[in-house]
Amino acid sequence: MKGLGGKAACKAPWQPASRACAARLVAQFVVLVAGAGSTDAVGAPPEARRALFGELHLHTSYSYDSYGLSESRTDPDLAYRFARGEPVEYLGKQVRRHEPLDFMAVTDHAEYLGFLNQLDDPESTLSRSELGRRYQRERAQMKDPGAFLQELTRLLSDPAERKRLGAPEARRSAWARTIEMANAHYRPGRFTTLIGYEWTSHPQYRNNLHRNVIFRGDSAPAPFTALDSQRPEDLWSYLEANRKQGFESLAIPHNANGSEGQMFAWTDSEGRAIDAAYARRRAANEPLNEIAQGKGQSETLPTLSPADEFANFEVFDRLVPRVDLPGVPPGSYARDALGRGLLIERRTGVNSFKFGAVGGSDFHNGLSTSAENAFSVTDGLDPAVNLPSRAAAEALLSEADSPVLAFGSGGLTGVWAERNDRDSIYAALRRRETFATSGTRLQVRLFGGWGYPAGLTRSVDWVQRAYAEGVAMGSDLPPRPQAAAAPRFLLWALKDPNGAHLDRAQIVKVWLEGEERRERIYDVALGGAQRRDPTSGKALPVGNTVDLRNATYTNSIGAAELAAEWTDPDFDAREPAVYYLRVLEIPTPRWSTILAARHGLSLPKESPATLQERAWSSPIWYTPAAPASAAARQPHEIR
Repeated sequence: MKGLGGKAACKAPWQPASRACAARLVAQFVVLVAGAGSTDAVGAPPEARRALFGELHLHTSYSYDSYGLSESRTDPDLAYRFARGEPVEYLGKQVRRHEPLDFMAVTDHAEYLGFLNQLDDPESTLSRSELGRRYQRERAQMKDPGAFLQELTRLLSDPAERKRLGAPEARRSAWARTIEMANAHYRPGRFTTLIGYEWTSHPQYRNNLHRNVIFRGDSAPAPFTALDSQRPEDLWSYLEANRKQGFESLAIPHNANGSEGQMFAWTDSEGRAIDAAYARRRAANEPLNEIAQGKGQSETLPTLSPADEFANFEVFDRLVPRVDLPGVPPGSYARDALGRGLLIERRTGVNSFKFGAVGGSDFHNGLSTSAENAFSVTDGLDPAVNLPSRAAAEALLSEADSPVLAFGSGGLTGVWAERNDRDSIYAALRRRETFATSGTRLQVRLFGGWGYPAGLTRSVDWVQRAYAEGVAMGSDLPPRPQAAAAPRFLLWALKDPNGAHLDRAQIVKVWLEGEERRERIYDVALGGAQRRDPTSGKALPVGNTVDLRNATYTNSIGAAELAAEWTDPDFDAREPAVYYLRVLEIPTPRWSTILAARHGLSLPKESPATLQERAWSSPIWYTPAAPASAAARQPHEIR
């Protein structure tokens, strides 16, 4: 890749870089972003930040699998117009998003980007090839287009074949159009576009190591693909080398739930225990993690968090892309990874898994929909767009052990930003002042500090003081004052204006007790009166207003807004800890229930009838001033 090299030691950023090269690039990067969240970076004080909602994971027909498996032929231009709230033509029908997004990045797969689109050009090499003619001839009759794509992918594994069929030229052309359309739809103050793509690594075609790469500015170098390397470390070398050329970007892992424990492994790609250099590079290049999307959530599972009564939410515990194989929970979920990060920091001095939370759809039809009545398959089915026929819906809902029934609606990314523009939104992503939702526009805030006075959230200037006297989500608590007994947290949540009331706000705490990881969930604020058992103090269920037959609910329970001030009652200053906010809505109908109601069908036995949509904040970390014990100063094995 021309222009990515710099000094001789870094001429090939996708190859394993020398430690000297990696260290130099990381050091330069730290200097570059040291003030990314400062007032001067965006020209406004932090209390001016407001919640913006967007999509950082969407595919169009420029993606190989989207073009090959879907009838949709949307391009980034249509995708951006739909996201902005414009009516667009889709599959012969005019459709419009239920409400516009504030920002979006189209993230098509870099591998074979725009390759199959050549079939639209009768003069292209691919269209005129025997393979292209066969595809066009058989496409309408294909019972399993996936099998054909696998055959084609095997052919394209040969670089000579890729070149002969015009894949490199197609990628260059599609990438140029991707950048052009992102810039054409950028409306500072109203709608922000971010240039991006997906690096789609799945070693052995079973371990999901995918990352979305998001750029800050109005230009970007050629994508680094999994055809160049399937090692995340080599993707980081690409990002680090780009920064030397003025291209700032970050990578966002997604679908860790389908990684077979590899996304948050204890080791690097070569099987070596994570050391400080690896941890530092990962934290610098991957400050965020996609926790919710159409192929399930990646927060936790009942098997990992048996005491969490709300862990059984939108579970998709299968490998990606091998949905026929079961997942491996340890190393595949964010809460587990946050605990691992504390242990790695104790051993190496650096936390490799210090990430904030974002959400996305991963839909492959170019239409970013996040309402519960839309769910993720190839086309992202949506009753307002492409409602299945009654026969198709009945077959879908009655299929036993179907992975499709485990798919969910699209998630959203929330950021707290001063303005709706690239600089402000990217700065929010970098400082991790972000939150994820399961698709709702529920707003959440979390602040932590040592000296917040009681009753602060009732003050009109509480947000200003929260920033001034503590830190926002995504940050580290400042050093503990000697007189401080425990950290104090301020939390706030506001319902989606067009959505459900709120059930509860919870603080999830993960900490170390010696060498063991612990977790606990605290119900800090409850929507509605008399919600605690008078004997045990345990939070009582909020209730359920869902009419399953008609797939409706009422907001007669819960609350529109929750706010609380909470001090950790179990704090141990000797042990590191991490805290994040989880806010749950009252029960509402799941998409499968909505689809059954639309056609008067029985509810599927393989799917929950209701769910509680939710939001997750980025964490706040506490690190002791000194090692917690003598054992912490000695090398030890992490398991």
